[in-house]
Amino acid sequence: MALQIGDKVPDFEAETSEGPIRFYDYIDGKWAVLFSHPKNFTPVCTTELGYTAKLKDEFAKRGVVVMGLSVDKLVDHDKWAKDIEETQGTALNFPLIADHDRKVATLYGMIHPNASDTMTVRSVFVIGPDKALKMSLNYPASTGRNFDEILRVIDSLQLTAQHKVATPVNWKHGEDVIIVPAVSNEEAKERFPGGWKELKPYLRIVPQPK
Repeated sequence: MALQIGDKVPDFEAETSEGPIRFYDYIDGKWAVLFSHPKNFTPVCTTELGYTAKLKDEFAKRGVVVMGLSVDKLVDHDKWAKDIEETQGTALNFPLIADHDRKVATLYGMIHPNASDTMTVRSVFVIGPDKALKMSLNYPASTGRNFDEILRVIDSLQLTAQHKVATPVNWKHGEDVIIVPAVSNEEAKERFPGGWKELKPYLRIVPQPK
């Protein structure tokens, strides 16, 4: 059965480009992104891994650890990392799981038989410090992912985990947010003393909490 938002994600042990890891230990107390690639030495994957490496500081300032996965052997990861650095201008700077037995891919439902019985689709899992799934995405093998969007989602998840707000369509960090309907006006006055704009009783706009 596919993982659902709110489910505790499975733990696993794996070989990676940065040595053996136990997933729960690696992500303990942190936000995490786990994302899969159909296969090593494929063009779209190469661009994705290079761009993710360039975002290292952006993930770090959000307290997020990143881990990739591909269903190839560790020795192939080492060779591929050299290609990524050469073609994308940035060296791989996060662990890449060598899931040649597809153990992790099966645990997380990354293999979709209608697409391929052997290769993972482009799955993304955002995991909270409680080790629960907060967001998941699946892209077809032919379409590169938008990692700027993944950062935007993380900004929203982290903000809404701390405050009783939701983020509107196309929201970006620093923009106005919505007070959730479960918060009464009395409680809202305590939480947002600067006030809010009420478009409808259920649609109350307020500046992003700091």
